[in-house]
Amino acid sequence: MRKLIIKMSISIDGFVAGINGETDWMFKNGDDQSRAWVLHICETAGIHIMGRKTFEVMASYWPTATNSFAAAMNRIPKALFTNNSYDPKTEAFSAGKVFFKQAQQGKDVVNEENMEAISSWANARVFDGDLIAGIKALKAEDGSPILAHGGADFMRSLIETELIDEYHLVTHPVALGTGLPIFDGLSRFLDLKLVNVQVFPGGVVAHSYCPV
Repeated sequence: MRKLIIKMSISIDGFVAGINGETDWMFKNGDDQSRAWVLHICETAGIHIMGRKTFEVMASYWPTATNSFAAAMNRIPKALFTNNSYDPKTEAFSAGKVFFKQAQQGKDVVNEENMEAISSWANARVFDGDLIAGIKALKAEDGSPILAHGGADFMRSLIETELIDEYHLVTHPVALGTGLPIFDGLSRFLDLKLVNVQVFPGGVVAHSYCPV
């Protein structure tokens, strides 16, 4: 049985994105140490999971990305959760369908190496039924941890399942004033135990929690 882990950047006033989904504030205070910490979490995962909206954004970005996170995001299997039937091979790249069609046709937009990355995203597993049942099925499998990626709506739904084993909340030294939270509207109290704190040179602080 494997763990379910979430890693989210969060402002000091509790938002994971601006009111319109803005995330540029997350990149202002990062440093080599904080990026290495996040990369370790990403590259030691056994599967990346996310909601449909986040999947479409990531699927149109990562296959041709060249930064240090690209290998982990492209190599490790993916799964997406949606309320409707969904086929990543035909729909996943709606935010960049022209790019995907060009890639399928073998045009110069991609090379041989990242065609493999595109295939990894296009062959993502799809869970379009009950969220709790899907998470329990993934957790019952052997392998390295399940790493969940936001948006806020998907994270709120995951928190409500009470199936998360580790919360890694990366607090950035910025107050947004308003935005998208992930702990609002909980149906019951969420008791957590602080198990680790990492303070990074740029001012980012990572708090790791486990359920009590």
